[in-house]
Amino acid sequence: MARAIDLIRRLEDNVAQALVGKPDVIRLAVVGLLARGHLLIEDVPGVGKTTLAAALARSIGGAFQRIQFTSDMLPSDIIGVTVYQQDRGDFVFKPGPLFSNIVLADEINRTTPKTQSSLLEAMNEAQVSLDHSTYPLPRPFMVLATQNPLEYEGTHALPESQLDRFLLRLRIGYPGADDEKAILRGGGTTAAEVLRPVLTSGEVLELQEQAEKVRADDSVLDYLMALVAATRESPLLRLGVSPRGSLALLRAARARALADGRDFLVPDDLKALAVPALAHRVMLRAAPGGEVDGDAIIGAIADATPVPR
Repeated sequence: MARAIDLIRRLEDNVAQALVGKPDVIRLAVVGLLARGHLLIEDVPGVGKTTLAAALARSIGGAFQRIQFTSDMLPSDIIGVTVYQQDRGDFVFKPGPLFSNIVLADEINRTTPKTQSSLLEAMNEAQVSLDHSTYPLPRPFMVLATQNPLEYEGTHALPESQLDRFLLRLRIGYPGADDEKAILRGGGTTAAEVLRPVLTSGEVLELQEQAEKVRADDSVLDYLMALVAATRESPLLRLGVSPRGSLALLRAARARALADGRDFLVPDDLKALAVPALAHRVMLRAAPGGEVDGDAIIGAIADATPVPR
């Protein structure tokens, strides 16, 4: 356990050199990595979404690719293509940018649903199928997708099936005044491109395996089931959390417990991750009195659900 804590702290501290003043965001990103999950970052431009992805990739010594999604992009631009090589007399697969450890899918909602769906198999099974062949993706593998929640012109909203593949949805937000001044002065900030790896891919896989072994007692599982059941019964929601969402929250909570130096779950692990793990998996009912906010609804459900003692 001491070794795991040391590795995780080393990773978080390294990423923090590039993304200043956002320890909670960095913790969520690390939790997503340890839980073998993918992140959806919804925020305005210029707050550090690309920096977070690049810093995480550099810190684990992994291959990093940034894909700028556009309306004319095709699935082959992401997955790759098979081309005929005359000297070999056969078709050869040329992998696309998806074959990296950390993939930044920038402005994912600006491409068509056909291209968006090309990520589904990769995100769910860490492999790509093309022309009757299956190609495994590198390990570890993680997609960090971004979208601007305030600009919808020329965009294609992600369907529920695609949103459900993301383990966590998070927002970075603006830095505090002191942190922004430090960024402007260049003090305490490091470009993600010059970060040195502090973990190997093998150590990341080791941490992922250790996170899966974190113990969950029946009382904690009952609390998780109560949270999920409350989303299915809420009059404010048209669609509650699916069993895939329950498993996602459990995986994320196990990773959080490991990052906190524990080999067992406590209810606070689930409660702390309820909003980032569940809010993007529900469908809201139209509110006659104005807009409803999924984050607020899930937060209220988490607060109202009795915590086991």
